[in-house]
Amino acid sequence: MTVLHLLVGTTSGNTEFLADTVSEKLNQQGIETELHYEPEFEKLPSDQPWLIFLASHGAGDYADSMLDFYDEINDPQSPDLAGLNYAVVAVGESCYDTFCEAGRHCDKRLQELGGTQMTDRLEIDMLEDDPEEKALNWLPAIADAVKAL
Repeated sequence: MTVLHLLVGTTSGNTEFLADTVSEKLNQQGIETELHYEPEFEKLPSDQPWLIFLASHGAGDYADSMLDFYDEINDPQSPDLAGLNYAVVAVGESCYDTFCEAGRHCDKRLQELGGTQMTDRLEIDMLEDDPEEKALNWLPAIADAVKAL
């Protein structure tokens, strides 16, 4: 059975709340999820899909709970992620010129490591968007992609 692994990169907790909300909705649609609030790269199954919720912090940095994950995917010895299906929800504030930079970087890096994007990256502006509404409007795309695996 396919399990969708939700990796959560948050500093203030807003992104965690968003991931929890999406997880509940996916469960209601019959998609099993597993939340990883401080994802440990070596413990994540690359043969199961990942949905990454990643807030940009500071100058476009990864949120605190994903700093180790950042180190792992940027290590010169990073593993080949061919066969990994993933999607990214990038969270940021548009008043910064590094808006959603961490999520954009993560998306690009996973592709460089051989991962396959299941659906286009969702970018959420905490200043302009209703985060839950925007994520729930995007939810059918990720649900369809997971069900197609």
